Amino acid sequence: MTAQSTAQNTAQNTAQNIRRDSERSALATVRQGLSLTPEFRKGLVGTLALAVIATIGKIIVPIAVQQTIDTGLKGGTPDISYITTAVLVCAAAVVLTALAGYVMNVRLYKATESSLATLRVRGFRHVHDLSVLTQNTERRGALVSRVTNDIDQISNFMQWGGLMIIVALGQLLVATVLMFVYSWQLTLLVWICFIPLMIALPRFQRLLSRAYTVVRERTGDMLAAVSESVVGATVIRAYASERRTAERIDQAVNANRKAQTRAQTIVGFVFPLTEIVAAIAIAGIVLLGVRLGLSGDISQGRLVAFLFLVTLFVSPLQTATEVLNEAQNAVAGWRRILGVLDTPPDVADPGETGVTLPRGPIQVAFEDVHFSYPGGVPVLREVTVDIPPRSRVAVVGETGSGKTTFAKLLTRLMDPGSGRVTVDAHDLRDVRFSSLRERIVMVPQDGFLFDGTLADNIRYGKPAATAEEIELALTELGLADWLEGLPAGLDTPVGQRGESLSAGERQLVALARAYLADPDLLLLDEATSAVDPATEVRLARALEGVTRGRTAVSIAHRLSTAENADEVLVFDAGRLVQRGPHAELVQEPGVYADLHASWISAARS
Repeated sequence: MTAQSTAQNTAQNTAQNIRRDSERSALATVRQGLSLTPEFRKGLVGTLALAVIATIGKIIVPIAVQQTIDTGLKGGTPDISYITTAVLVCAAAVVLTALAGYVMNVRLYKATESSLATLRVRGFRHVHDLSVLTQNTERRGALVSRVTNDIDQISNFMQWGGLMIIVALGQLLVATVLMFVYSWQLTLLVWICFIPLMIALPRFQRLLSRAYTVVRERTGDMLAAVSESVVGATVIRAYASERRTAERIDQAVNANRKAQTRAQTIVGFVFPLTEIVAAIAIAGIVLLGVRLGLSGDISQGRLVAFLFLVTLFVSPLQTATEVLNEAQNAVAGWRRILGVLDTPPDVADPGETGVTLPRGPIQVAFEDVHFSYPGGVPVLREVTVDIPPRSRVAVVGETGSGKTTFAKLLTRLMDPGSGRVTVDAHDLRDVRFSSLRERIVMVPQDGFLFDGTLADNIRYGKPAATAEEIELALTELGLADWLEGLPAGLDTPVGQRGESLSAGERQLVALARAYLADPDLLLLDEATSAVDPATEVRLARALEGVTRGRTAVSIAHRLSTAENADEVLVFDAGRLVQRGPHAELVQEPGVYADLHASWISAARS
């Protein structure tokens, strides 16, 4: 199987893989989830021991009541000393139970937060490891929802529902044992009443599982829609699309509301059943208990204590619906995050076994490279080209000709379907990411900036850079006067996505970031396309120095970029149709001459 088919299958199947995880059993999901969070299992035995103490402590009150009635009040004369002792023992047991419960909660919260922090970090890192091609199969907001909101649901369950399950199971077991000691007949009656409900609960569990899987999906869709509307607020206002956007968000919110309502409807149906069965069981205990008491098979104290024990028995079952509700919500969230983690990165880092490239001028080669996006026509076909070290190459072509795909393959944001891309004779797939990203830096056209200061964003290319090094880099780029004109200099906040700066200023920062990183190959997706003519001239002079001694590849949208290049690569319909210096190509009939004529015409108009 070729790398292209592997990448396509991965991208096409990402959503399918995540949906398939909805069919994974709850037990298998929890088991796999816990295997990814060893911090939760650490110290679990001690937490369970505390849970046992907290559970056993709950039967002290029924025992004390039984002993007080049957022994302390026996013969009509109260034994104050015995009753006092029983009450003090009961009080001490309650305090011990409360203390054990407190320590158990603290241990559980710490273990849960530690384990889920590990899962969250692992999820975020895996999302970053997925290729651009795979990420594009799902909306960004939905991906973020998987490692934020879905993990929050897991946290809520593990800190509350998980604790309730531990205590409830222990409480059921302890209550049943003591009830059997007091009266096997009444215990049998209780179980006869509740067995049908226990048999029905797994059916409701499956219904809830499907319902809450839909809830998690709709929540992700809603967050994605809201996120896109916030990020694209400027475009929405520019095209007066507020109403359409509001309708789209309303649809996402309503779909989420309907999914939540359906899930809660199932929960609401189960809860009254528990109440009804509990009422029937208590009524039966009173009737049968009185008959057993009259026949001498059970004492008054044991009957009263039995009613206390039934409350302990019924209480977990009454909360089982709510626990089941949280459990299915958590399992649905676990399935979604596991669906992401189970998606293999189709552009994988070879890691320690990979090649580390030495610093120096880079030579790039494309060897019979083919590429097509999933379900689409080929974008690149039979591309074979060598880019010599220290050369400046311009890549030109009409929109959709394959220029951007060529750049993504060169920086290994994607892998070719067939053929290979090499750097210094090494296949890019064999080069460690750390080495590749150090030697090859891409300056995208949009010049994305992070929320922070100007210095923070420029330093992104070299985290250890000092303020003096940043100022020197800007000076060498001819941007010292621009820096002096900013209100706070290097401490100027750029805002989210760099919105406090103009589009041209964002490109200046992106170029300075790449320059400070000092790569051996600089890939420019027309990094000067959004600057004014005066700044473009200044940057052109600076780029002359920046690219000297380096291999430089520019995706050219402007005529000046192609004119100043050592060689021009001309793409048309995914094929490399021409190559050579500008002066030669412009004289030859063909795609480049036509593009050049269009550029000249547009410049004169």
